[in-house]
Amino acid sequence: MRAPRRPAAVAPTAPCPCGRAETYRDCCGACHEGRTSAPTAERLMRSRYSAFAVGDTAYLLRTWHPATRPAVLDLESAQRWTGLDILGATGGTAFHDEGTVEFRAHYSLHGHAGSQYEHSRFVREDGEWLYVDALPRPEFPAA
Repeated sequence: MRAPRRPAAVAPTAPCPCGRAETYRDCCGACHEGRTSAPTAERLMRSRYSAFAVGDTAYLLRTWHPATRPAVLDLESAQRWTGLDILGATGGTAFHDEGTVEFRAHYSLHGHAGSQYEHSRFVREDGEWLYVDALPRPEFPAA
């Protein structure tokens, strides 16, 4: 694995990129540094979003299920993640071994704003939540 690249510095006392009302150090930074594990699928998703925001490829690969994890992960260094909207979640609590999180992640790339929609699937193995893959986007019939 490659060493993590950090395209956007986030100070430990700065607001967490995931949007929760905690500092980066006390929120997703604790997961990235291995001081804690995400207790729910949503918290893992938020911590993975923050890992994209700070360029922590090692964390992204570590929290990706081995069956679907790529060998290498190269992030676009010019991309800046600017916000996260959680649209919904199913399962994914301490009482579940599976869950999904639907979200929209906002970014800026070369001065242009964009967003990425995903409905992600997660599983819990040996007490740790892992990202598996994106569910297919539902197709809606034409009106």
